[in-house]
Amino acid sequence: MHSEPTSPSAEDLVAAEDAASTVPSHWKRNVALFLSGQTISLFGSMIVQYAVMWYVTFETQSGLALALYAIVAFLPQGIVSIFGGVVADRMNRRVLVIIADSSIAIVTLVLAIAMLNGITDLWVILLAVGARSLGAGFQTPAVQAMIPQIVPADQLLRVNGMFGTIQSAMALLAPAAAGAVFGVFGIVPVFFIDVVTAVIGVGLLFFVSVPTLASIATKTTSYREDLVEGMRYIWHHKVVRWLLGVFAIIFLLTVAPSFITPLMVARTFGTEVWMVTVLEIAFSVGMMLGGVLVATVLAKRGRIPLILFATFGFAVLTIALGLSPNLWVFYGFMFGFGLLVPLFSAPFMTLVQETVEPEMHGRVFSYVGIVMAMATPIGMAAFGPLADVISVQVLLIIAGIVTILVMTVAILLPSGRAAIVAAKEQKPLDQTDKAAGVDATAL
Repeated sequence: MHSEPTSPSAEDLVAAEDAASTVPSHWKRNVALFLSGQTISLFGSMIVQYAVMWYVTFETQSGLALALYAIVAFLPQGIVSIFGGVVADRMNRRVLVIIADSSIAIVTLVLAIAMLNGITDLWVILLAVGARSLGAGFQTPAVQAMIPQIVPADQLLRVNGMFGTIQSAMALLAPAAAGAVFGVFGIVPVFFIDVVTAVIGVGLLFFVSVPTLASIATKTTSYREDLVEGMRYIWHHKVVRWLLGVFAIIFLLTVAPSFITPLMVARTFGTEVWMVTVLEIAFSVGMMLGGVLVATVLAKRGRIPLILFATFGFAVLTIALGLSPNLWVFYGFMFGFGLLVPLFSAPFMTLVQETVEPEMHGRVFSYVGIVMAMATPIGMAAFGPLADVISVQVLLIIAGIVTILVMTVAILLPSGRAAIVAAKEQKPLDQTDKAAGVDATAL
């Protein structure tokens, strides 16, 4: 049940003006330039990610060093995403992405020069990785909030599907490129590649037309007030609150356990390098094909049905991975897991973009980034040590079963049912759950 319609306020008119004016007529050119720039920049960043992780592994052969790497790579981004989203709602988002990407490139260039001069201490490398993570905390919510400004509403799912396909393709190509460059030339050339790709990405972004939201000119609130408002907005927005809950469940109970699948391969099927390489390729190919499906065949399908199908699919495939009788069946299930990722992520991002007012996009996506950056390390902190006590197969089966149970409860809760109904209507929700007759603490 929805509240009675009222006359539009000044804030409503500003928001409507923002929504109507943010998509320029030459949107296809904008999207082509944006996706090209982000693809090139992402490719360089992912090469650095793999190469630095391998460098730390080979140079230290220390589990503690790898744990520290994981912390500095994810934690700063998760923390700063809160403030990054606020900034993204207070300035031109294209400018923010340019500043963040350029800053990451400068940090990478400084690290490359330092290592060329013999400064290869672990703390220096970790410091640079942490600085890059801080930059990503500002860049990521700004990129996600910028997409609905340059894409028509009826094309959002298609473009998000294309973006997911690109990310999947990079996940397939980046490890091979990183291995080739790092293996032949060492770590420093990898950094220079990242700097060059960042420069190209930023250069293309200069040609993308992204207007500054009209609501920014009327802002009288402080950063702290905006931050609190963002938290309050999410709490009282039943669709976003429920989606973030589902997002956290998936990352904690299915994505985190999937990180220990190489350990299962090594313990059960063998320790040859090609085995874990094929595992990563199977997952990445699945993601890439899933992105193609979302951008084409599934582009007009409902957001909530796709999300629920993918969510329960993750759970079933997690159980199946634990029950795999041989390596090739295991690869098949991992391919299926990857195939479902875009079927979850693209409609998830699209639904958030559609149901959240434009002036709140940055803050909302900052909390999405926090869940993404924090849930996997938290999950791994539990599943990692447990894998030394319990077999990986049993852990995967338990994780899948728990996911099914938790998701069933999440759907049956009053807040879950209300969120699903409201999301299917694809209308922005009013910000008082009381008006809708739903208890805000139900989920």
